[in-house]
Amino acid sequence: MCVHLYNFMKIVHQDIVRLVKCMLYIYMVCMVSACSVNKFIEEDEYLLNSAKVTYPKEPKELKEYNLGAYIQQQPNSKWFGMKIPLGVYAISGLDTTKWVNRLFRKIGEAPVIYDEEKTRNSAINMARVLANSGYLHANVNILTQKKKKKRLGLVYDIYPGERYYVKSISRNIEDNTLDTILTKDDKEESILRENMPLDINLMNEERNRITSKLRSIGYYKFTKEDIKFRIDTVRGSKQTDMTINIGLHLENGRSDFEPHKRYYIGNISYLSESDGKYHFRKNFYSSNTLIKPGELYNDEHTKQTYSNFQRLPGVAFTSIMFDERPNSDTLDVRMLVSHARPYSIGADLEATNTAGDMGAAIAATISHKNIFRGSETASLKLREAYEAITGLEGYDGHHYLEFSAEAKLTFPSFLLPFVKKDWAVKHNSTSEISLQYNLQNRPEFHRRVLTGAWRYRWLSNRRRVSHRFDLLEVNYVYMPWMSSTFKEQYLDSLGKTNAILKYNYENLLITKMGYTYTYNSLGASQQTFGKTAHTFRISLETSGNMLRAATSIVNGKQNNLGQYTFCGIAYAQYVKFDFDYAKSFRLNHNNSLAWHIGFGIACPYGNSSILPFEKRYFAGGANSVRGWSVRALGPGRYLSNDKRINFINQSGDIKLIASMEMRTHLFWKIHGALFVDAGNVWTIRNYADQPNGQFTLKRLWEQIAVSYGLGFRLNMDFFILRFDMGMKAVNPAYDGKDHYPIYHPNLSRDFAFHFAVGMPF
Repeated sequence: MCVHLYNFMKIVHQDIVRLVKCMLYIYMVCMVSACSVNKFIEEDEYLLNSAKVTYPKEPKELKEYNLGAYIQQQPNSKWFGMKIPLGVYAISGLDTTKWVNRLFRKIGEAPVIYDEEKTRNSAINMARVLANSGYLHANVNILTQKKKKKRLGLVYDIYPGERYYVKSISRNIEDNTLDTILTKDDKEESILRENMPLDINLMNEERNRITSKLRSIGYYKFTKEDIKFRIDTVRGSKQTDMTINIGLHLENGRSDFEPHKRYYIGNISYLSESDGKYHFRKNFYSSNTLIKPGELYNDEHTKQTYSNFQRLPGVAFTSIMFDERPNSDTLDVRMLVSHARPYSIGADLEATNTAGDMGAAIAATISHKNIFRGSETASLKLREAYEAITGLEGYDGHHYLEFSAEAKLTFPSFLLPFVKKDWAVKHNSTSEISLQYNLQNRPEFHRRVLTGAWRYRWLSNRRRVSHRFDLLEVNYVYMPWMSSTFKEQYLDSLGKTNAILKYNYENLLITKMGYTYTYNSLGASQQTFGKTAHTFRISLETSGNMLRAATSIVNGKQNNLGQYTFCGIAYAQYVKFDFDYAKSFRLNHNNSLAWHIGFGIACPYGNSSILPFEKRYFAGGANSVRGWSVRALGPGRYLSNDKRINFINQSGDIKLIASMEMRTHLFWKIHGALFVDAGNVWTIRNYADQPNGQFTLKRLWEQIAVSYGLGFRLNMDFFILRFDMGMKAVNPAYDGKDHYPIYHPNLSRDFAFHFAVGMPF
C-alpha cells in the first residue's frame, strides 16, 4: 500500500510542479502584455490606474463613512496586488473575428477608461454623504495625476468643513390622540438627542421608529411620510433647532384632514387554493398566525406571521390581505397559504480517495414536507460506498463496503411541555427526531453504529443567533467480527500496550447531551464570504452522567477493566467544550481579509480514562492546518516510529487552530486565497503510546505547526467548491533544520492538496 501511495503522491507532485510553472509562465506573459494595453486606448483617453480617497485634515470620524465605496469607477482589479486580468485581456489582438482573441477578452478584463462624468458624480455622492452626517458645507476636490503611457491616477481630497449640531428638539403634533401617546416616555426612547450631530440618517431612523411604534398599536394607515422635520439654522453658528412635525391624516381622494384612526382586527378567514380543499390541518393556520380577532392592528405581528409561514418547508408562499369595513375601525383579514410540492427526491454521487485507495459513493434522499398536514418533514436517506483497498496483505477481502440509512422527522415547533406555542413560533423553533444505522465492512473487521437523537433548534436576537440543544443522542458502537490476522498481528500484539488502540475496537455506548450557541452578525443563515462580518460559536456536551448515576444507585455491574456497564456494554463519560471565532473584513469590491481561531478541550472522567475516537480532536486537512493531510498532524511533537500516518494515535484531547486568508475575486465565479494556518492537537494525559503529545504551556510554542499556501474557490452562490494547496512551514515533529521546512521546502515531503465543499471558516 505504501508503494502505491508513494507513486500516487509522486504523480500528484509532478502535476503540481507543472501547474506552478504554467501559472508563473502565464503571470510573466500577463505582465509583459499589460504594457501593450495602449492599443485599446484612444488618443484622448486614459487608463484609470488608481483611485483613492484622502483626508488632508484627517478627522478620525470621517473614516467610518467608507467614502471609497462611493467611487463609481474603480481601476482594473488585481490578483493579490497584480493586474493579471488586464494582462490576459491585453494578450488578445484587435481582430475580434478570431476565436483566440475573443477567448482572452472573455476570461480577461477590459481596461477601465477614465470617465469624467462618473468621477464628478462620485465626488457629488461623497459630499452628499457628509452633508447627511452634519457636514453641510463639505467639499470634495478632484485631483488628476496624468502619467506617461496614457495612465491617469485619481485622488479625491475630502474637506468636510465644520459639523453642525442639534441645539434643541421640539415636537409639533396636530393630532391630540397622538400627542398623548408620543409624550415624555416616547421622547426618552427617541434616537435623537440634544447636542448630537445633525445626522439625516438618524432622523430617518427616528421616523421609522415612530412609525413602527404607531403601526404596532393600531394605526394601520400611518406612514413615515406623515412625519416631517424642520431644521432652523442661525447665521454665524453651527447650532440648529429641530422641529418634528406630525400632521393629520389625509385620505386618498379627499381634501379634508382628519385625526389618525386606530383599527381593530375583525374576522380572519383562510382561503383554500382550489375547490375548497385545505392542504394543512386547521390548527396549523392559527398556530402560526399572530394576528388575532379583537386585537389592535399590529404591523409587527403581520411581519412575523409572514416570516412564520415562509420558514416552513411545506409552504410555497403566503399572502395577507386587509379589508376595511365601510365607516368603521375594523379590518377583516384574508390569508392565502399556498402549499409546496410535498415530495422531493435527491441523489448525490461522490468520488473518494482514502490514502490512495479509490472509491465511490452514492446517496439518495426522499422526503415528504407535509407528512402530518402541519408542514412536518419526514425524510429517508440511503447511502452506499465502495472502496478498493490495495496493498493490504494477509486478508481475504480487498474492498471496503459501507451502507447507512437515516430516518429523520422534523416538527416546526417545540415538542416540550411548558413551552408556549407563541414563543416557539416567534423563535422559528424546530424539533428533530432521527435514527441512523451505519454498516462498515473492512477486510480486517466489521463495525456497526446505531445512532438515535432528539434535538431542538431555534433563533433569537433578530435571527442573528441560532441555538441547538441535543436533549439526547445515543450512539451504540458494535464490533461483530474481526479477522484472525487483524486480531493476532495488530490488536493483540499492539493492544496490550496501546490502550487507545484497544479502546477503539471494543463495543461502546455513548449517551450525549449538548448545547451549541452560534452568532452571525449578518443573520443566522447568511453567508459571510467576501463581506464584513463576524461569527462566534461555543458548544458544550457531556456524556454518561445519567447512566453513571443510575448504575451507582442500583449497584450496577463492572467489567474486568473496572468500568460500569449498561446491558453489558461499557459507556463513555466525558465533558467537551468548543469555541470558534471568525472575522472577515471587506477591503474593497474585490478583496477581503479573514481570520479565525478555534479552541477545544475534552476530558474523559469517571467511567472513561480515554476519549472515544469519534470525540477526539485531530489536526490537518481542509479545515485545519492545510500543510498536513487529514489526521496527519500531532499530537504535540509526536512522531510514529515508522514515520507514517497513524489515525488512532494522531489525535488528542485539546485543539488550538488559527488561520488567516487574503481572499480575492479572480474572474467569473472563481476566487483565490493566500492563507497561513497554525495550530496542533495535544493530549491531556501523558499516554505512553503518544510520546511528546501531552500539552505543556512551557513548550507550547515549540509544538505549534505552521503552514502556508494558495487556494481557489468556485462560488456558485448556493455552494462553494474549494481547492487548497498547502506547504509546511514549521513542523513540530522534527528538530534541527527539518523543524523549519520553509527554508528548504521539499514538495514530496511538505505539500498537501485538499478538495472540500464550503469555506474553511
